[in-house]
Amino acid sequence: MYENISEVDLAYQILSAAGKDNPIYFKKLIREVIEKKNKVVQNEAAAISEIYTMINMDSRFQHVKDGQWGLADWYPPETKRSRSSSTTKTAAKTA
Repeated sequence: MYENISEVDLAYQILSAAGKDNPIYFKKLIREVIEKKNKVVQNEAAAISEIYTMINMDSRFQHVKDGQWGLADWYPPETKRSRSSSTTKTAAKTA
């Protein structure tokens, strides 16, 4: 059933089904991906590492805390101030 979907897309589906309030520990998520894909695994640690790397490189995923992953859509983007705007404000205050 999941043969034609990538591991990363399957991980996305699993997290989507879990819902916003349910980030999943990375090993549990990856083991579920392996199980659903019926993937033959010679070395579990290598398989986990490979899929973890793919998830980590995909911008749809967000590391939440303590090895848990969620979807980036669930969390507001971090606001980043540019260095030049904060420098300009500081310079204006001292003038």
